[in-house]
Order: sequence, then C-alpha cells, then structure tokens
Amino acid sequence: MKIAIIDYGLGNPLSIRNMLKKVGADAHITSDVAQLHEADRLILPGVGHFTSGMHNLRSAGLKQILDTLVLEKKVPVLGICLGMQLMTASSEESELPGLGWLDAETVKFRFDDAAVKIPHMGWTDTEFRKPEITNTAFEEAPPRFYFVHSYFVKCHRPVDVLCESEYGHVFTSGFVKNNIMGVQFHPEKSHVFGQAFLKQYLDWQP
Repeated sequence: MKIAIIDYGLGNPLSIRNMLKKVGADAHITSDVAQLHEADRLILPGVGHFTSGMHNLRSAGLKQILDTLVLEKKVPVLGICLGMQLMTASSEESELPGLGWLDAETVKFRFDDAAVKIPHMGWTDTEFRKPEITNTAFEEAPPRFYFVHSYFVKCHRPVDVLCESEYGHVFTSGFVKNNIMGVQFHPEKSHVFGQAFLKQYLDWQP
C-alpha cells in the first residue's frame, strides 16, 4: 500500500510517519504530484492557523490536485487536527473558504465557565458512533486520544459524525463521508490508541 502524507508546510508529518511505521506501514511525506497520484491512502496533517493552511494548499497547487484525487478518484483521505478542519466549508478563524468536502463548519470553543480553559489540551475519552468502521479496534478498552485545539468541527449532517468527545460540552471529534475521514485528535501522539486507529484507517474500505 502506498501512503502519502501531504506536505504543505504545516503539521508534524514526521511524527505521523513514525507512528505508521509502528503499525507496519511506510509512508512518503510529499507534495509531488506523481507520488500523490500513485497513493492508495492520503493523510492531510496540520497544526496552526486555518488561513495559513488554505493559503499553503492553494499556493502550492495542491487544492486542485486533492480535489481531483478525493472527489473524483475517491482516494481515501484522513485529515488530522487542522487537516480535518480544512476539509470543512469555512472556519471562524479565517475569511478564506475551506476545501468544502463535506457539509460542516469550524467554530471556536466558547465557554461561560472560566475554569474551562482554551485550548482544549490533553487526553480525552472518545466515543465512536460507527462500529462498522472502527470494527474491533477498541475492544479491549474505551479509547482515549490526545487533543490540542481551540476550534472544533460542527457537522450539519448527523450521519457524518464518526466519533464524539467532551470538553465543556460534547463535540464532534471525527467525521466520515464516503472516502473522506477527519479526526480532531492526534493519533500520532495517542500511543496504543493512536496506533489502533491508524491501523483501522489503513484497513478501511469506504
């Protein structure tokens, strides 16, 4: 299987590649058009600002390439953290539109309780809503993942929600639509649970 981690100048692709190695998978960190077109799986990482993410994708010519691969050729893709948010139509963090791959928007955490700090940072229980996708990945223990974020995704179609977590309130921490999957947590920082999730993504057949 050929796995391409999309290099657009944001995120921690080396950590993702190292975690993939732990589950027996090799991946290329690349923005090369030929390598992207050869990939059986795509991963869109990201840490940082929504505007920077979309600007980098557009200026590198990657948006059009990814639209072709994901929307036309139906190559499975996983967005991680900012990568997930970029898949939505828009973000309160930016005036630039997102990739718009599903009916969702990215919004900022707002809490009346000053004790609930922003960003949400740390390990958080996560409940998956689609056992047909996660299969037997988390049979032994309920999954906990590592999060660092101030914004979260609101899906306008409940059917697209893959998993939910709670910080101040319940929020969508993962979505899936056809060949498109996104998660707010960092599987590359989530030890055995992250390994189990990435293995499940590689085995996933949309």
